[in-house]
Amino acid sequence: MSQQQLHSQVAPQFWSHFKSALCETDMFKEVHQSIDELHHNLSAYWLSLERLTIVQSYVSEPMFDHAVYRETLASRLQLLVKAIIFSCTRKHFQDAMYHFYFQAFKAFNESRKENECDDDTPPRCDGCDNEKDLCSCDETLTVFQQVNSQLKELDLLAWLSGEPVTSLIHQRIKQHVEHSCQSNFEVPYLFTLEEWLETKVVGWLELMYCEVRHGGASEGARGSVAPYKDRLYYFLHDIYARTRIQQLFNIIIEFPESEPALTDLKCCLEKTNLRGMLVQALRTALETRLLHPGVNTCDILTAYISAIRALRVLDPTGVLLDLVCEPVRKYLRNRDDTVRSIVSSLIEDSNSELLDELVKTQPGPLDDSYTSDDQTDNWQIWQPDPVDAIPVKSASSVRRSADIISMLVNIYGSKEVFVNEYRTLLADRILTHYNYDTARELRYLELLKLRFGETQLHACEVMLKDVADSKRLNTRIREQWEQETGDEKAIAVNAMVLSAQFWPTFREEKVTLPDELQTSLDAYTDKYKVLKGNRTLCWKPHLGLVNLEIELKDKTLKLSVSPVHATILWHFQQKARWTVDELSGVTHMPAHALRRKIAFWQSHGLLKEESSDSFLLMEEQPGHGGHDLLLEDDEAESAMASSKDQKEEEMQVIWSYVVGMLTNLESLPLDRVHSMLKMFAMQGPGSECTIDDLKVFLDRKVKEQVLIYSGGFYRLPKQNS
Repeated sequence: MSQQQLHSQVAPQFWSHFKSALCETDMFKEVHQSIDELHHNLSAYWLSLERLTIVQSYVSEPMFDHAVYRETLASRLQLLVKAIIFSCTRKHFQDAMYHFYFQAFKAFNESRKENECDDDTPPRCDGCDNEKDLCSCDETLTVFQQVNSQLKELDLLAWLSGEPVTSLIHQRIKQHVEHSCQSNFEVPYLFTLEEWLETKVVGWLELMYCEVRHGGASEGARGSVAPYKDRLYYFLHDIYARTRIQQLFNIIIEFPESEPALTDLKCCLEKTNLRGMLVQALRTALETRLLHPGVNTCDILTAYISAIRALRVLDPTGVLLDLVCEPVRKYLRNRDDTVRSIVSSLIEDSNSELLDELVKTQPGPLDDSYTSDDQTDNWQIWQPDPVDAIPVKSASSVRRSADIISMLVNIYGSKEVFVNEYRTLLADRILTHYNYDTARELRYLELLKLRFGETQLHACEVMLKDVADSKRLNTRIREQWEQETGDEKAIAVNAMVLSAQFWPTFREEKVTLPDELQTSLDAYTDKYKVLKGNRTLCWKPHLGLVNLEIELKDKTLKLSVSPVHATILWHFQQKARWTVDELSGVTHMPAHALRRKIAFWQSHGLLKEESSDSFLLMEEQPGHGGHDLLLEDDEAESAMASSKDQKEEEMQVIWSYVVGMLTNLESLPLDRVHSMLKMFAMQGPGSECTIDDLKVFLDRKVKEQVLIYSGGFYRLPKQNS
């Protein structure tokens, strides 16, 4: 046979099977027939090659290397066949080869199912889509082995099967991974996937290079598959990691139930190079789904806490957490209610996660200043940070040791912010509920001392001591009152006597109490003076709680309301009809505040607006006759001033110091002003002011033209100096 015959007969005969598109049912048969014909036609060439080698052995010299000669002829023949027949392949041939191996893969998987003795077998065979009684998977595998054996003899197996087999395997691995772990994060899948890859994919590849179907893979087959095995495992881990990365936001939200999925992902990240993709994908998911005004701050904090726990599983060094959660921390810093939400979560029984963190016996550091390399455990084996770690001094030890509360505090980089917020929240809880039982608050205070230190929380300790002292004081004054007067009609007063310098700023509201109530307060003050020796009380009449019992014509109401609400209703027992202007005159309250307070009584049906700003007491109401009703004050206003008002008051105190300094020293730079304020004006709790806050405040005074800034120095205008 000649080279001309390859051009004119062998190649046209082979490609005649793939001139046009084939239906799927014919592809497997056409591939089998075309390879069988090609093997038959090329066998004559290989036979001629063997004969030529034998002839050469007789005519050549004794030192002639026959093996090299045969290998050289074989390689030239291979090159000739590939150049003439497979120099360019046709699309229909590629499709047919892909379908051929696809059918063989399905048949192989079905045969493994039979070996696994699956009891839930469907009535039709998944390998060939025929009825079980008409299954043709064995015939398919027989043809599959025959074709591969023929291609192997022709040294064309890798040449023709490489692209379709690689494409098929990648597609099947991707489909199997996505189908296996769609939305279930509670079960580890990686070991099962690796087992599937070993038995179904690697086993099928070994069958491609093996001549005996049931005898197991030969050593030659294993040697042929070995170079591809590591690549297949890498691809499996890559696909699985990419799938889980796309689901990572939901995995974090469902933590700790989703910890098995995180453990699998951690294993895959160690074998792939997808950390950068994970950081970018998760940051995008957090910014898109979490960091926008439509999400409550409490929900953002809950997700952030879950992210801390989950990312610690993926990367105990904390580097991933730093890279991913920086947008979350930045967003939370710009939310006004973040600090209050964090502090509320720390001392609310409803948030078990943060409560568990708070009661830990060995709390972590609260900021970088609390940890150094010398403080780390000496017995631990040092490990370097990943290459994508942020290079900050001592950051490694802090990242590894910081707990959840430490990371929440470090959002602001200062524990003073949280201590001040806790102080305000504690005051609000005490003055809103007016409960003298402080056991629960003392427990939380002792736990917080372990985190923030006793010095920082000294004011809070004094506040709780004030409550306990007030309880004893009320008991003593009440006993004296009963012994001296015995007046049962007098209004009983229980006071909360507070040390003003240790408490946050109170909400201010002007009101004049009824004479009867004011008389009881004055009497309480007199008793206090006797007990404390010339010390007196400064009452906050708008704060507190008044227990009322109101007898109407058809019912009795028992209420617990604020003194302002009680004062309004008190005047309606003098006369049944009042206008807003009249009430404003006797209570000395602004009209707009009165209307808001009167709305509470309107909502409970006791007052009715007859005309604009004119209200009437309703002593009879249909459907509520002859029984008591218990009502609560729905308007639970905070007893403390808003954070904005408190901050403004603190800055006004600082401004008085600044005016004094500039009056004496004429001009000062910003850093000198700040250092002097820290020395003289920032001693008490809640009086801290950063240099950035001070600069904003002083620049505002410059805009108001009460301060001059020139050449880096601040000074007062001449008329004010």
